[in-house]
Amino acid sequence: MMDLGELYKEVIVDHSQHPRNFGRLEKPTHKAEGFNPICGDKITLYLHVDDNDVISEIVFEGRGCAISMASASLLTEALKGKTIEEANTLFHGFHALVTNAPTQATQNKLEKLRVFAGVKAFPSRVKCATLAWHTLQTALTRGDQRATTE
Repeated sequence: MMDLGELYKEVIVDHSQHPRNFGRLEKPTHKAEGFNPICGDKITLYLHVDDNDVISEIVFEGRGCAISMASASLLTEALKGKTIEEANTLFHGFHALVTNAPTQATQNKLEKLRVFAGVKAFPSRVKCATLAWHTLQTALTRGDQRATTE
């Protein structure tokens, strides 16, 4: 039987090698570029947010390490169909997951995103895992700008 750590590694490898929602969105309502100067990870996040503040489309393009690419892929899966408010709640929950001990209720809301729980043991990798999430925050709050992990 596969242990939980192995399953999590498998999910991260799968999403990094076969990212979901990878590409460019024509006429996005929100867009931001993200850059991690420590390791060179770069992503561009494209969103279409409808009149009800629902993220109806979300895609990304870029390059980076396995953790960065898997995080962006899982982010797009988790947020499609969510409201901006729900996206902000997931951002805070994910950030807590990779930087400190989140509550059990928060972990339950994160579903597949829990695969990144072990990242907090490697501080230099936290920036890789959170790049897409900080880019999301930039896209939603400041529009077409550049996010950084610094």
